[in-house]
Amino acid sequence: MSILSAHQLAKQYGDRQVVKDISLDVNSGEIVGLLGPNGAGKTTSFYMIVGLVPVDHGYIYLDQQELTHYAIHDRAKLGIGYLPQEASVFRKLSVEDNLYGIIETRTELNDLSKQQLLEQLLKDFHIEHIRHSKGMALSGGERRRVEIARALAMDPQFILLDEPFAGVDPISVLDIQGIIQELAARGIGILITDHNVRETLKVCQRAYIFNEGEVIARGTPEDILKDKNVLSVYLGRDFRM
Repeated sequence: MSILSAHQLAKQYGDRQVVKDISLDVNSGEIVGLLGPNGAGKTTSFYMIVGLVPVDHGYIYLDQQELTHYAIHDRAKLGIGYLPQEASVFRKLSVEDNLYGIIETRTELNDLSKQQLLEQLLKDFHIEHIRHSKGMALSGGERRRVEIARALAMDPQFILLDEPFAGVDPISVLDIQGIIQELAARGIGILITDHNVRETLKVCQRAYIFNEGEVIARGTPEDILKDKNVLSVYLGRDFRM
């Protein structure tokens, strides 16, 4: 079992300390959410773990290997996949070409293995019927499926999902939740940040709640929903799942 962990991460912009010595971890096969109000520091913390925002101080580890100052592509080579909030499919390429463009970077695979991986991803994510469709023609849910399949093409140990439920219809949200659970069942650790609190808590096994740059609560969704501080500053007293 592997573990992706962050220790005492901090970030300051000008006079504002946006992240104050936060620590968190994700285990193989675990789904963990980062939640909190706007400006709470969760997104900055997430981006530091992804490798998009430099760390002022603190450490990021994959097992015993420190990744704190690794570029995002170097983290990807070590098995940390990233799915951005913005559409990342190539609009003018077909679905299969979107996938194969990533598979081609797997230099350890021969041509037959690459083709087999392509067919397996198309099958696993139920996108065989749109394999020849251009990226620009996909629905929000189809696009997310292709993006997640493409992330999986790199055989990651962990996938970091930025707003996976944004811009998709309710049926597609259920679909994506199912995919996330399937990935975890394969042993892949999942870290999610999303403004959709209910849908994130429904799929997570644990969550960290941020406020004013600090983690104010951590635990199972049940623990979070019982936390008076979380209800006071974030969810509201009348919040229900």
